[in-house]
Amino acid sequence: MLNILRDITQAVAGAKDLDAALELLVGQIKLAMQTECCSIYILDEDELVLSATDGLKPESVGHVRMPLSEGLVGLVAEREEAINLADARQHARFKLFPEAAEEEYRAFLAVPIIYQKQLLGVIVVQQASARQFSEGEEAFLMTLAAQLAMAVRGLKQKAVVQHRRQQVLFNGTPASNGIAIANALVLGGDISLEQPDIHCRDVNAETERLTQAIDRCRNNLANLAQRFDREQDQEVVAIFAALQSLLEDESLGGEYLREVAVGWVSESAVSRVSKRYIEQFQSMQDVYIKQRASDIRELGTKVLRQLVEPEQLELDSERPVILVTKEADTTLLAEFPRGKLVGIVTELGGVNSHAAILARAMGIPALTGVQQVLAAKLNRKLLVLNATRGSLMVSPSPSVISEFRLLMNAEKALQRQYVQELHLPAETLDGQRIKLYLNAGLLSGLESEIADGSDGIGLYRTEIPFMLQQRFPSESEQITVYKQVFKAANGRPVTMRSLDVGGDKPLPYFPIKEENPFLGWRGIRLSLDHPELFLVQIRAMLQANGDGEQLSVLLPMVSNLEEIDHALEYFEQAYQELTADVNPNLSRPRVGIMLEVPAILFQLEEVAKRVDFISVGSNDLTQYLLAVDRNNPRVTSLFDSYHPGVLRSLKSAHEQCVTYGLAASVCGEMAGEPAGALLLTAMGYRHLSMNQGSLARINYLLRRVSLTELKALLDVALTKRSGQDVRELLREYLAHKDLAAVLN
Repeated sequence: MLNILRDITQAVAGAKDLDAALELLVGQIKLAMQTECCSIYILDEDELVLSATDGLKPESVGHVRMPLSEGLVGLVAEREEAINLADARQHARFKLFPEAAEEEYRAFLAVPIIYQKQLLGVIVVQQASARQFSEGEEAFLMTLAAQLAMAVRGLKQKAVVQHRRQQVLFNGTPASNGIAIANALVLGGDISLEQPDIHCRDVNAETERLTQAIDRCRNNLANLAQRFDREQDQEVVAIFAALQSLLEDESLGGEYLREVAVGWVSESAVSRVSKRYIEQFQSMQDVYIKQRASDIRELGTKVLRQLVEPEQLELDSERPVILVTKEADTTLLAEFPRGKLVGIVTELGGVNSHAAILARAMGIPALTGVQQVLAAKLNRKLLVLNATRGSLMVSPSPSVISEFRLLMNAEKALQRQYVQELHLPAETLDGQRIKLYLNAGLLSGLESEIADGSDGIGLYRTEIPFMLQQRFPSESEQITVYKQVFKAANGRPVTMRSLDVGGDKPLPYFPIKEENPFLGWRGIRLSLDHPELFLVQIRAMLQANGDGEQLSVLLPMVSNLEEIDHALEYFEQAYQELTADVNPNLSRPRVGIMLEVPAILFQLEEVAKRVDFISVGSNDLTQYLLAVDRNNPRVTSLFDSYHPGVLRSLKSAHEQCVTYGLAASVCGEMAGEPAGALLLTAMGYRHLSMNQGSLARINYLLRRVSLTELKALLDVALTKRSGQDVRELLREYLAHKDLAAVLN
C-alpha cells in the first residue's frame, strides 16, 4: 500500500499541469481501489466543479457544478470530513446529476483535499452495488488526499497564473519589509551539479561556448569585488576573490576546458570536474582543504547557470525586476546593479538566510517560504510584492497596481516625515527617554546608518562575517572587522553577540545536520564545545575595543547557569592572557546573555549575580514559548509575539530585572514594530534595538505618545485572549491618536 501511495503522489507531482494530474489521479485511484468510478471535484470560488472522472460521462467534466450547500460532495466539503455510504440514494443530501450518468452507482466514499486549513476539493469513489467501503479503503483514500494536497494546490495555482488576466495570490514569510511592483525574473532555483554525461559533436564550438561562460563569470566576479571593495565590505570581497582564483587556467577553469577537449559537452565537463574535486577534497583530513569543497560547488553552479540560463542573466538595464528563485545566495543578489533589483521571492530560506540578511542590508523587500512559486511559471509576469504583509500578487489588475503605487508613494512621504525628526531624541510626551539602537551585521553602509539617529549598536551579529567567509576567520581578520564596527559607531556603545550559528543560520564550511536544529547544537552550546573558536573571538573583540568603553558582549542561546559560568571563565582566560602579553590597559567589557530560552525566565535572580545585562531575543523566545518553528510555512500563522502569554512573559522578565538590578533591553523584531515598541515601552524596557529601516518610524511614534497612556493600554492588552485581539486594540489606540499610518 505504501508503494502505491508513493507511486501515485510522485506521478501527480511530476504532471505538467492540473488537468493532466487530475486525469492521471482518477485512473490510478480507480485501479488501486478496484472500484468502478473515481471523480475529483475542485473548489472554484464557492462552487465544486467536476474536474476529472473515470466512470462518469467525460463530457460532464467542467459542466457539473454545485455550491457547497448541495449534494453529498458539497456535504463532504462543508464538514471537511469523509462520508462513507453503502447506498448514497438513501441520504437526505443525495442529488443526482443526470448529465454525468451516475444513476447506476450506489456505494459512495468521498474525502476532502485540504492544505493548511484550506479546502481544495473532494475525491469521490463509487460502485454500482450497495456496499460499505472498508475502513482500510477509507484510510487509504484519506491518506492519499493528505499527501496530494500540496501538489494539487501548487498545480491549481499554476493553472490560475497561466491566465495572464487572472489575479492570484501567494503568501510567504516577510524577510525584509516593503512594497515592490515589477516583472518577475525567474532563475530556476537549484542548478544541480549532477548533469548527465553527454558527448559533444563539435569540440571547438563547445570550447568557445564554455570559454564565454567562464569569461562572463570572471567579469561578474571582478565587478562585484570592485563594488564591495569601494564600499569597504572586505568580508564579501573575500568570497569573490576566492572564486575568481578558481577560474584561472591553472585551476578549475583549465580543468573544465580540458574535459571538453576530450569530448564532453560543457555542462557535463563542469559537472564531472566539480564532482571529482569535491569528492577528493571531502576525503582529506585537513579541515581547511575540506572546506574548499564548498568553493568548488559554488563556482560550478555559477558556471552552469551561465551555460543553462545565459539569457536570463543578461538583464535589461532599463527595467527593474523582482527575483524569483528557490534560494538566493549572497553572490546571486550582489550580481544585480543597485536599483535594478527591487524585490526578492524565494521558495526556501528563512528570515535569517543569506538572502534575507543581504536584502535587509540593501533595503530590498523580500519574501521567503513561498511554496510552489517556481512551479507557477511566473517569468516576466507582472508582480506586486507586499513583503510587509507577506503577500505576492501575480498579474494584478490595473486598479490594484494603482492602489499599490499610491501606497508606495504614501509610504515614501511618511518615511520622509519620520526622517525629519530622527535627529531628535526618542522621548515620550511625558518626558520618558527611550534609547533606540541598531541591529547590524554587514559593514556596508554601517557608518551612515549609525549616523542616522541611533544611540549605538544594540546587536552586532558577528555570525554574518563568519557566514560570508569560506572558512573560519582568523583572529586578525576578526579584529579588523570589529575595529571597523567600533569606528562606525563613533564612540557610541556597541553590543557584539558571540557566534550564533546553527538552527536556520548554518555555516557553509561547517555544516550541522540535525533533525531539530532549533533545539540543537547552536549559539553558546557550539562555542563552549569549541573553545578554540570561542577564545579567538573573545580575544579579537577585546583587542578591537582596546582601552575603550564601547564594547558589551552578548551570549546567545543560554539555557542554564553552567553555560554562563563556563563562558565567563573563557572571558577571564582571554583577558588575563591579553593583559599579560598584548595590552596591560585592556578594558573589561560588560557581559550579558540573550533571554531566548524560557527556562532562564525562572533563574533571573541567579543570572543577575553573574552578568551585567540581558537582551531579549523576542523571535526565539516566542518560538520556544509557543513551540512554533518561525521559519516553517506550515505553522507561520501560529507564530505570534503578541500572544498574551508571550506578553506576560516579557513583562515578568522586566519586573524581575528591576528587582534584581539587572539591565534589560530587547533586540528582536518586536522592538522594531510600532505595536511592539509601544507595549515594550509600557512594560518598562528603555533600550530597544532594531533594523535601520525601523528607527525613524519608532522614534516618530514614541515622541507622540505618553507613558501613562501606554501603561493603561498594556493592562488591557494583557487581558486579551489572542494576539489578534491585542493588535486590534493597538490599531484602535493609534487610530484614535491619528497615528494609524505608522502601522502600514
